[in-house]
Amino acid sequence: MQQYILRRVGLALVLVFVVTTIVFAILRLMPGDPVLLILSSETSQPDPEAVAAVRAKLGLDQPIWRQYINWWVGLVRLDLGNSLFDGVPVSEDIFKRLPRTLEIIVAGLLLGIVVGIPLGIVGAVYNQRWPDYVVSVVATLGISSPVYVLGTLLVLLFGLYIPWFPASGYVSFAEAPWEHFRKLTLPAVAIATGQAAIIARMTRSSTLEVLGQDYIRSARSKGLREQVILYRHALANSLIPVVTVIGVSAGALLGGTVLVEFIFNWPGLSTLLMEGIYRRDYPIVQGILVVTSTLFIFLNLIVDLIYGFLDPRIRYE
Repeated sequence: MQQYILRRVGLALVLVFVVTTIVFAILRLMPGDPVLLILSSETSQPDPEAVAAVRAKLGLDQPIWRQYINWWVGLVRLDLGNSLFDGVPVSEDIFKRLPRTLEIIVAGLLLGIVVGIPLGIVGAVYNQRWPDYVVSVVATLGISSPVYVLGTLLVLLFGLYIPWFPASGYVSFAEAPWEHFRKLTLPAVAIATGQAAIIARMTRSSTLEVLGQDYIRSARSKGLREQVILYRHALANSLIPVVTVIGVSAGALLGGTVLVEFIFNWPGLSTLLMEGIYRRDYPIVQGILVVTSTLFIFLNLIVDLIYGFLDPRIRYE
């Protein structure tokens, strides 16, 4: 197991190096001068002295190899530069907003897992019977409900008719813990609905496949109870594809929560990225790309390690 972990961690570090290098290259090889994009307006052209000052501030007046070295020195020190809009360090902005985005992602995924896996198991156990049909209908409705439609309906429902939860806004946990969780509920539900539907369908399909294997039939022939067969022998193997789906969904949500954050006025990383693009804040966009790419790689690393625990055969492949 130790060798398996070391191999996966080494591969993840190589991928981080490759991805950060690609981000560096893309942002510098794109057509157009980012400094002119930052300083240009519809009514006037930027002053040459201002252009030179911003280029020096960003280090774009240096040779490309020195820019690359400075880039890595900054990454090692967690120094991603300063925002061009307000002068605040990019790392400070990102690490202030990142926990908020991770919070709604984790809350939504956990809620989706808690709801989706049991639904999928019920659908598999009662295959082709009425509980299975109910699960299929619920999962289809969840998958076919776009997050922006569901989020808007939740805001209207709880903002106008059922004042159980705040329809939007954010308050820090340190300031008001109970109010924080109340404001977190609706964004988490908006994310969890689609995730629960996907997880339920994958769990049902995977569990049905495992229940048809020879070793399950052998366990039944020995007189083992269905509950023992399901939870001790079938569930661990059927969860491997489910873990894959959860890992991919978590990675996709890192950059896909912008609609949820916008609808519920949740100041997370996705809204910071949109603000950076709108303001043409070059360091902000660059820093967020690096952080989200790195997080996506390490999410996949966690998924690979979970594979190793669920199926020992994977460790020796």
